[in-house]
Amino acid sequence: MKEDLMDIICCPLDKHDLDLEVIRRDEDDEILEGRLVCTECGEEYPIEDGIPNLLPPDMRDEAAA
Repeated sequence: MKEDLMDIICCPLDKHDLDLEVIRRDEDDEILEGRLVCTECGEEYPIEDGIPNLLPPDMRDEAAA
């Protein structure tokens, strides 16, 4: 995920801003692992293999099954 994506994404539940917490970047400075945290409701969205998962929590659980 490129960090400038933060300019256009928001929390899918309440449309507030997201804070970025980076765990791992690659040599091109792209984010490979981390999480996005809503500034209002506190919901967390994982970033895995460079892809942010912005599904609401209940849908995320169903998709993993």
